[in-house]
Amino acid sequence: MGTISFLLVLSVLVFIHELGHYSVAKYYGVTVYDFSIGFGKKLITKRFFNTNWSLSLIPLGGYVRMKGQEDIDPTNQNMDSDSYNRLSPFKRIMILLAGPGANFLLAFVLYFAVALMPHQTLSATIGKVMPNSPALQAGLKKGDKIIKINELEIKTWQEMSKEISSSNKPMQITVLRNGVKKYFVLNTKLTDTKNMFKEDIKRRMIGIAPAPIAVTISYGLYDGMINAYNQTIQSSKMIFQSVQKLIAGVVPHSEVGGVISIGKVISEASNTGVVSLFLIAALISVNLGVLNLLPIPALDGGHIMFNIYEMITKRKPNQKVLIQLTIMGWVILLGLMFLGLYNDINRFFKG
Repeated sequence: MGTISFLLVLSVLVFIHELGHYSVAKYYGVTVYDFSIGFGKKLITKRFFNTNWSLSLIPLGGYVRMKGQEDIDPTNQNMDSDSYNRLSPFKRIMILLAGPGANFLLAFVLYFAVALMPHQTLSATIGKVMPNSPALQAGLKKGDKIIKINELEIKTWQEMSKEISSSNKPMQITVLRNGVKKYFVLNTKLTDTKNMFKEDIKRRMIGIAPAPIAVTISYGLYDGMINAYNQTIQSSKMIFQSVQKLIAGVVPHSEVGGVISIGKVISEASNTGVVSLFLIAALISVNLGVLNLLPIPALDGGHIMFNIYEMITKRKPNQKVLIQLTIMGWVILLGLMFLGLYNDINRFFKG
């Protein structure tokens, strides 16, 4: 069941990504020869809308082959009226952005679907009050359930944490204690802590830790859309920061995962339930969108970089340089793939 879930989720993510490219290319009148989910030998091929739609042997990606665009040989030009090459750099960039954009849109839809479903998350119930903390000084106690900060209704620990960390003024906190509402006023304290990358940072806190209590929540249409938008933006920022920290050496290369790690995460999520599966699929979709925007030749971001150069200089990149950069891009991509696979195999034997 886990393998089926992995292949299904990955195929949907790739399909949506390539559908973004395909749709905008067709809108601009570009002939699309092939639309394939997977690489290698074609197992099934059907022809619709003057395009060959295929399911290929190796289900680890996909591609749209447009007239005039060649990733292997970017100097192979075709100047027919229905060719990708005939488009202005701006229109080409729109086609290139459509793939990652479709992944961000899919993530939003998945987060929105989760928001509408009843699902469990951590309750805003205090499990521990730290010594010498603003919470202790104000009189908060273990077992208090925070239900409001100032005028904002609080449902989850995440909502509460976000509100506290962004506040630099005295807050009025309403808690439910043994069924009775109680009111407290306290200030946050700038505290030394660590972020998700284990870097030393300062964050505003009040000195409480959560109780292991779950609460079932769901959102209406409007709040669900707001929540989905915020989740998509937050996930995108997290992936961008992760890439930045990886390049800077803050995140060790041993943390890079490959297809085995992705399959394991999807498999575990599918066994947990549809909410977990949707959340993981949304995060991977954002990941796919972000990574494809990196300015690496052979990725969408690399092509966008070349087209921006053409827009600014009014001339195409030097063909020799273009070929060298494309080869370098493929070397980087293959290197990352092998690094991820190496790390996956290492974890398997160590774990």
